[in-house]
Amino acid sequence: METRKILSALSYFSIMFAGFIFPLIVFFASEDTEVKRHAKSAFLSHLIPLVPVPFIVFAAVTQFTVNDQEIPVFFLAAVGITIILLLIVLIWNIIKGVKVLIQESN
Repeated sequence: METRKILSALSYFSIMFAGFIFPLIVFFASEDTEVKRHAKSAFLSHLIPLVPVPFIVFAAVTQFTVNDQEIPVFFLAAVGITIILLLIVLIWNIIKGVKVLIQESN
């Protein structure tokens, strides 16, 4: 198996064990343009689940301090959307990693 395929696939699979750190290290350490491209794509996809974090914080602050509702609807909706987004990104990264591994060498 080629090193470029392994590094590229590990950049995608690292969402399960190293978060966005591994693709960032691969991006700066590798000189291969294909590996850099995959590392950059994996890094950006690993950052997607961080987008709703400000909404969760805002929802938690408003629901638990300002509103005294029994069911924190806004907070639960934000957490639900985040979980769905995490699952989508996880599945997408696994698919991309497998595609990199099974692609034919040029």
